[in-house]
Amino acid sequence: MSVDLDLRRAVLGSLDGLLAAFALEPLGADRFQARSEPARFNRLFGGQLLAQALVAAGVTVADQRPCSLHASFVRAGRPGVPVELAVERVRDGRSMSTRRVTVAQGDRVLLTAIVTFDAGGAGPEAPVDPTVATADPRRLPLLQDWAREAPVDLRPQALAWVDQPPPLEMRLAEPVVFMGGAPAGGPRAHWMRLPRDVGADPSLHTALLTYASDYFLLDMAFRAYPDDAGPEFASACSLDHAIWLHHPVRFDRWHRHTQETVVVAGHRGLVRGAIHDADGHLVATVAQEVLVRPRGAPTR
Repeated sequence: MSVDLDLRRAVLGSLDGLLAAFALEPLGADRFQARSEPARFNRLFGGQLLAQALVAAGVTVADQRPCSLHASFVRAGRPGVPVELAVERVRDGRSMSTRRVTVAQGDRVLLTAIVTFDAGGAGPEAPVDPTVATADPRRLPLLQDWAREAPVDLRPQALAWVDQPPPLEMRLAEPVVFMGGAPAGGPRAHWMRLPRDVGADPSLHTALLTYASDYFLLDMAFRAYPDDAGPEFASACSLDHAIWLHHPVRFDRWHRHTQETVVVAGHRGLVRGAIHDADGHLVATVAQEVLVRPRGAPTR
């Protein structure tokens, strides 16, 4: 059996696990329980919590689509432990609605989010970047190709992305920092798509894009850190995450996520992202604040 076939099967298994995490069990009064995606880190991936919050909020809204999510990461979640989601109906308007979502494990709040919904309507189209439509991401290395070429000291953690891959096909022109990428300024882009068709439900595609929007933002802060901080001698976490949704998506097609560090000041960094679909439409804008502390500094 070839390595490529093994990898594809593993990615498909990861996607099946993530989709299962979107199956909410009603607990009554706009409360739900959900499982977690298969564990790949020593904590729950923030993108899972973001997407689950979006899905839970959407259950309580009719005839409107999500247009933004603003979330704060409060505590790290424990892998393998179900999460509970409580939705508060903050406002229901004729064209827009607002929901507040709390994601917890027991009495430990993991994430709080505000999700807004919009009925849509005629108006200007999202801007188009013509360079996206002419690109061929299949010519770029897979994330797992970079993992296999990681420096010896980083290879054990890098190869975990081969053995337990994300539920996406991701390609990029340079390795991420935790796989040996060099410090640099300026933007970095990676391409991403689902490994198979998941149907045409627009809410599912939006949730999956929201999940994927969390990848590599923290790594961008390492990449741009003034003192060349790297994962071997710095600790970090995401503090919050915002995504504005501009255009419907089909996430089984290629999307380019272009990320750039806005500033690193003190121990905090701000990273922004722009996600374009395969036709070049700007479908989402992302921003995340991260915490980057040298080893030995006071913890959060």
